[in-house]
Amino acid sequence: MKKLIYVSAFVLFVVSLFTVSAVNPQKKVSATISGSPKVEVYYFHFTRRCATCQAVETESQKAVASLYAKEIKAGKVKFTGVNLDNKGSEVLAKKCKAEGQALLVISGNKRVDLTEQGFMYALNSPEKLKAELKKAIDPLL
Repeated sequence: MKKLIYVSAFVLFVVSLFTVSAVNPQKKVSATISGSPKVEVYYFHFTRRCATCQAVETESQKAVASLYAKEIKAGKVKFTGVNLDNKGSEVLAKKCKAEGQALLVISGNKRVDLTEQGFMYALNSPEKLKAELKKAIDPLL
């Protein structure tokens, strides 16, 4: 019986993630981020994470590192994992408009939300996630 409750809770959690993401799919909206010329990729997460949550961070970080090694060295692109359970992350989360787990690409006043794609592709199709990140980052460089 406990297993059924846990499975049901997990399914509801996953459905709610995709429902929230579907309301605002990959829209560029204004954010109040400092006017730095670089592109910043943030993965906001909580301390307790499932395999998919961990894969989103790992695969996104690997994709950014392999696609933009020169830009990372030059300080033009940066990947940051942010634990939302840490008190110091509240200010950054508010600036980036991250209210929960989120994969965001931010440059100046442009914000691209790739959360849905991250959760869809990280475990089974990391190459598709890499392509989505490239599609979001390239126009911002």
